Amino acid sequence: MLQTKYLFTVVLSTISFFSPAQKKPLDHSSYDAWQSITSPVISNSGSYIYYTISPQEGDATTEFKTKTNQLITSIPRGYNLTLTHDEKFLISLIKPLFQEIRAAKIKKKKPEEMPKDSLSVFDIATKNTLKFNNIKNYKVAREARNNLAFIQEIEIPTAKDTLSTADKKSKKNGKESTLVLYNLPTGDTIQFRNAENYVISANEKYLVFNKKTAEKDSSDADGLYFYDIAARQLKKISTGRGTYKNITFDDASKQLIFLADKSPAKSLLKDFNLFYYTPNLDTAAIIATKTSALVPNNWHVSGDGDLSFSENGEKCYFGLAPIPQIKDTTLVEFEHAKVDIWHWQDDYLMPQQLANLKRDQSANYPAVFHIGQKRIVPLLDDTFNRISFTDSGNEEWGLATTDLGNRIAAQWQGYTLNNIFAVSTQTGSSIPVKTKWNGSSYLSPNGQHIVLFNRDEGNWLSYNITTTETIPLTKDIAISFTDEQNDVPALPGAYGIAGWSKDNQGVYIYDRYDIWYFSFDGKHHQLITKGFGRNNKITLRLIAFKSDNPRAKTVRIDPQTKLLLSSYNETSKQNGIFQLNLTKGDLQEIIQSPFTYRQFASDKKKDQIIYTKENYNLPPDLYLSKDFNNETKISAINPQQGQYNWGTAELVKWVTPTGTAAEGILYKPEDFDPDKKYPIIAYFYETLTEGLYTYQAPAPTPSRLNISFFVSNGYLVFAPDIRYKNGYPCRSAEEHVNSGMQFLAQEFPWVDANKMAIQGQSWGGYQVAHLITRTNKYAAAWAGAPVVNMTSAYGGIRWQSGMSRQFQYENTQSRIGRTLWDNKDLYIENSPLFFLDRVNTPVAIMHNDQDGAVPWYQGIEMFTALRRLGKPTWLLNYNGDGHNLMERQNRKDIQIRQLQFFDHFLKGKPAASWISKGVPAIKKGIEWGFNTEKD
Repeated sequence: MLQTKYLFTVVLSTISFFSPAQKKPLDHSSYDAWQSITSPVISNSGSYIYYTISPQEGDATTEFKTKTNQLITSIPRGYNLTLTHDEKFLISLIKPLFQEIRAAKIKKKKPEEMPKDSLSVFDIATKNTLKFNNIKNYKVAREARNNLAFIQEIEIPTAKDTLSTADKKSKKNGKESTLVLYNLPTGDTIQFRNAENYVISANEKYLVFNKKTAEKDSSDADGLYFYDIAARQLKKISTGRGTYKNITFDDASKQLIFLADKSPAKSLLKDFNLFYYTPNLDTAAIIATKTSALVPNNWHVSGDGDLSFSENGEKCYFGLAPIPQIKDTTLVEFEHAKVDIWHWQDDYLMPQQLANLKRDQSANYPAVFHIGQKRIVPLLDDTFNRISFTDSGNEEWGLATTDLGNRIAAQWQGYTLNNIFAVSTQTGSSIPVKTKWNGSSYLSPNGQHIVLFNRDEGNWLSYNITTTETIPLTKDIAISFTDEQNDVPALPGAYGIAGWSKDNQGVYIYDRYDIWYFSFDGKHHQLITKGFGRNNKITLRLIAFKSDNPRAKTVRIDPQTKLLLSSYNETSKQNGIFQLNLTKGDLQEIIQSPFTYRQFASDKKKDQIIYTKENYNLPPDLYLSKDFNNETKISAINPQQGQYNWGTAELVKWVTPTGTAAEGILYKPEDFDPDKKYPIIAYFYETLTEGLYTYQAPAPTPSRLNISFFVSNGYLVFAPDIRYKNGYPCRSAEEHVNSGMQFLAQEFPWVDANKMAIQGQSWGGYQVAHLITRTNKYAAAWAGAPVVNMTSAYGGIRWQSGMSRQFQYENTQSRIGRTLWDNKDLYIENSPLFFLDRVNTPVAIMHNDQDGAVPWYQGIEMFTALRRLGKPTWLLNYNGDGHNLMERQNRKDIQIRQLQFFDHFLKGKPAASWISKGVPAIKKGIEWGFNTEKD
């Protein structure tokens, strides 16, 4: 028994909105119909709202409404919607019926034989809908009003029985891809056969596409075509069979670039060239090829490079890459070894090289073509990692980084030191900014400054590219700009950048609670939220709405505009909205409430805002408001929830044996009766109380606890926060989880101290494995993907990324903070494997053979040790699945087994046969072991 005196506080977070009488518990058939809101949009004028209601499994529905919540139309299975710029037409793809897709999968249809999407064009004025079948994709101009283009599979007007075998094969059983240009106001169409890639110019004047006929056909038609929509004139601007891709207009729709490879189809080496065209030319001209001036020797134009114009149209950006070596296809494969050679001086471990092989094969390095000067400027070579440009691309300078020479240390550090350069798009020359930099770097929107975060010192700085001067911004400010709650043995990171000043003179930076402004010259700084956040322990963050500028990636803050901020109260866990008037320096609270707000979007004037609002009791429905106080509820998902026994969420506070203030969430059934005793399951990871007002949809999960489901079925669920001490993650878990559970059992007679269990996934699964070696108080435990042996896992591989696991023990989540050789005792103390002889708790382990984060032999080590020791244990391996279950059928399966497992050990129900007898390999796929002996 603990010898400490607990401080007790329970705060009710929500109330139940339903009468508990005669409500049924959730069952495994409940999941599929449970809905969520996806892709909510409010039109620029604010007149229309549309969003998709998606069930977990089945057919979604998109609803199109007025701002007064009047339904205009529903689009069954609609997705990828576009409202034309004049708000006269709503365009949507429509998926085939879920059951049609399922039936086709059962019949093992080939991809080309699977049911196809259709296209819906809804006329808002007339309420008429026009549909097109067998659609591959569609495109509209950026500010579409009149034209819609789409690729449609159209039957060839030839009787099927007259087609030769070759025809049927080349035409895909009598079908071909046809590009259709549809005029929205008039309904006129024009078709272009054998089209492949296409684009509409932003001003809707031009349609560009390439034709690709079958191999046996004459290639005369193959090439790239330019169609003047108004004049109805078609012109071939590039001739020849080949691959045409990345067709790109400039912003003014006056220039066009594209990539084309016209080498023989069976050529192993692709030879892409960059082409340029304007409407006054007869044909497109090559402007960059492997033989062009300044293209490095043995380099070529990359077919994987992105193409873009600068906003002013004076530059176009493309990619260059080393010409790859080609595999000798004359070699007989079975006569040669297949071997990976790991070298101790390789920059990256071989598994990481293999994991990144496709990325590395397509790696390319930006170059710029200056259109007026007709010259190429390569910007990077293959020693660089990345480069970033301003949103407009007009400015001279880009920001480039390289970690060459520092990569091996990432194996144990988890990060690399970078050399930072400013690179000129005019000359290709570079200016060294920082060497071996531990931190981050950001290019200002006008390309004149680089803002840097120094992780070693925890400070922000600015660098003036013109003067090469580095100026400290936060060094002399007493407030910390790094993670104040950092509890891993690594230097804390920054809270980040909120945005950039519209006048290009400064940057807005977050601390833990507030927002600051700093001028680049270091002469001015201002705490724009006046310290309100820190004084009240409320975290304030900018709500950034979508910009009117399609190029905008960075957030620009206009001091003349009122800003909306989201808020999170660390004490009450409530969320809310504040308004900040930078001109007046006024911060006004709009609302703080026991809800979570997400998915913000606004009309063009930022007058009307849509958002989802949720808490544990209320699903995340969509709302419309101008002030967040007077709101219109737009959606009403999950009405079936009222039929089920739901629950409540409460904030629980106590003091741990070391005197640490601790918090957790206690979930109770809606029909909770304080005169009964309830089994309780603790689910934990790191900290979870920030989700006190988060909706917990009943869904088959990737191995974490399905909280709302267990609560509905008569369980208490406890989610404690864990605060860690470096070197002792297991002791930290003991301190918070065990003391929290004991506190609940001591303080509340309705907690059954004999029916307590624990469940965790990944890091949580590791802590489950440890806790059962230190106490016998738990009647059952479930560990998903646990590490049990830090000494073997330390040198293991995260197979998804190919990275060594050493970094996470020395610097991140595992929190040892030392190498294995520096402190073996810590690795052993924090390895449950060495103490499994103490276990008396029945434990189910889930660990899958394709786990890309925790090697699944860790689960095997745990299972075989417990089996050898004669301890009751089970290991579930979902074949071919990963660290977290991805296949829905596996998620459904594990939810059934979790309920059966805990029902047996906590409620005394008969054991399912997989628990009592297992399922031998000879019965795999025949029996699943769900039945009990009584069944």
